[in-house]
Amino acid sequence: MAATDPTAFPAAYAQAMARWPGTVERLDLPSEFGTTRVHACGPAEGPPLVLLHGGGTTSAVWYALAPALAGTHRVHAVDQMGTPGLSVPGGRPVRRPADLMAWLDGVLDGLGLTSATLLGHSYGGWVALSYAARAPRRVDRLVLLDPTGCFAPFRPSYLARAVPLFVRPGERSTRRFLAWETGGAPPAPELVRLMGVGAVAFRGAKVVTGPRPDLSGPAAAGLPALVLLAGRSRAHDLRRVAAGAERALPGARIETVAGATHHSLPENTDGEPARRVLSFLAAVPGAPATPPAAPPPPYGPPPHRP
Repeated sequence: MAATDPTAFPAAYAQAMARWPGTVERLDLPSEFGTTRVHACGPAEGPPLVLLHGGGTTSAVWYALAPALAGTHRVHAVDQMGTPGLSVPGGRPVRRPADLMAWLDGVLDGLGLTSATLLGHSYGGWVALSYAARAPRRVDRLVLLDPTGCFAPFRPSYLARAVPLFVRPGERSTRRFLAWETGGAPPAPELVRLMGVGAVAFRGAKVVTGPRPDLSGPAAAGLPALVLLAGRSRAHDLRRVAAGAERALPGARIETVAGATHHSLPENTDGEPARRVLSFLAAVPGAPATPPAAPPPPYGPPPHRP
C-alpha cells in the first residue's frame, strides 16, 4: 500500500495500537482547537497520569510503559494536536507555545481533571515542562524521559542524521535513522512503520516549540520531578542534560537507564523505565503504595514479538 494512500496512516496506527495489551478506552475530546484523541487505561479512581509523546510519534509509542503504570494510575495517553496521530485540528490553530498550553488546558478540562501528573518523552518533555512553568497548580508531579529542548541542545550529529527525515520522509529514512540512534535495535516494526507513514501523511505539520522553560517562579518551586535519561542517547550530551536539569529543577531526581537510547526509552520492554517511574510516584507524599513488581492482568507486559 502506498504511503500516500489516505488509508495508510489509519491502518498503520491500528497495527501499532494492537501492541497495547488489555482494554484501552478511546476518547475524543472536543475543544476550540479541534478533537483530541486520548487512549486511557487503568483504574478509573486511580491518580491521573497524562502521557505526552515525542515529535513524530503518537500515543501508540507507550505500549510497554502505559500498561505497567496503569496498575496504580489512570493513564491518559494523548495524541498531540497538529502532529501525527488521530487528533483532528479544527477551529483555532495551534501556532504558538501559548496555543499549545491552552490546548493542554483543554485536554485536562475535557478529562475532568483539576490537575494531573505529566509524563513527557523528548519533545513531549518540553511540552510538559513548559506547561508546568505556565500552570504549576495543574501539575502534581513531573516525569521527563530524555527530554529535548529543556536543559541542553541537540548534538549536531543527531540533527545532521535527521535531515533525511525531512528531505525524503518515509519508512526507509525513518528506519535508517532509528537504526543509527538505537545502535541497530530500533523500536518495534509497527512503530517504525507508523513513524514513516506519519512523516509523509503529516509532512506539512510544523512542530510548535519555543525557548527553554523557566521554572524559577515561586509557584513552580519544589514541584516533584523525575528526569529519566537514556544512557546511550545520541540526541544530546547526557552530562550536559543532567547538569542543566539539576540547575533548572533543584531537588529533582535525576536518574539514568544505562542501556537505553533516546528513541527506545518509551518502549523499553525490560520494565526498567516503568520501575523507575513507579518508584518515584510512590515516593511522593500522597501517592499510592508501591505496586507489586508485576502489575496485575490485563496490564502485564506485552508479549515478545520478533
